[in-house]
Amino acid sequence: MSASEEDSRPPSDLRPEVPHPARMYDYYLGGKDNFPADRAAAEEIMAFSPRVRQSARANRAFLQRAVRYLAEQGVKQFLDIGTGIPTAGNTHEIAQRVQPDARVAYLDNDPIVLVHSRALLAGASHGSATVIQADLRDPAGILASPEIRELLDLGRPVALLLFAILHFVDEDSDPYGIVRTLVDALPSGSYLALSHGTADFATPDQARRGPAVYCAATERLTLRGKDQVAKFFDGLELVEPGLVTVPLWRPEQPEQEGDASTGIWGAIGRKP
Repeated sequence: MSASEEDSRPPSDLRPEVPHPARMYDYYLGGKDNFPADRAAAEEIMAFSPRVRQSARANRAFLQRAVRYLAEQGVKQFLDIGTGIPTAGNTHEIAQRVQPDARVAYLDNDPIVLVHSRALLAGASHGSATVIQADLRDPAGILASPEIRELLDLGRPVALLLFAILHFVDEDSDPYGIVRTLVDALPSGSYLALSHGTADFATPDQARRGPAVYCAATERLTLRGKDQVAKFFDGLELVEPGLVTVPLWRPEQPEQEGDASTGIWGAIGRKP
């Protein structure tokens, strides 16, 4: 069996009966790559936190604006970890519109994400992009990956993208150490772009019930406040407007009233 044939096989460990954050996020975005368990968990959250779907869409729009900004700064290498199920306006599509020779490495540990991402990249128009099975909790393994080393030159500036993934890394897994390991391996002129869920604008009931739903999913949810999210950027130079809720990061359209309280912080930092 060829590698392409092997990649096209349905993965054996999808666990469709267990909610998965990537598939729930796909449902929030209006996608179809999810199972009844994912939809049920997502609907449970939206019942007591109806802005979740709006937040997910705002986060996706932030990713696209951030990638375009980074490409406009001359960045041609992107390391997108926890990429999620592909949808319109993926990292390589945005980056390569500005930098046609941009290289993008997508990393995820979810089998359904890998299947869909490989199918997306199977055509001839994707440029230099690849998808790799890897886990954010193993930053040393990521940095040592032959596939990443083949695609990306870690001696030249890289944009490290961590969108809506770190809130699935609990304190026992040392999220700050993970980010520090990855950023330390990148040269001056590299960037960290991330978004992170927060309960800063939630009611006490929402702050309790949201993580509780994810207790039955494949990954637990750890919401962090603004000061905690800011720690991920220690030693980096924040790009204006700094750490803000994602709709307020360089919006293309005037934001509607209430968008400032979207429950996701986002920022870009440059390594000096």
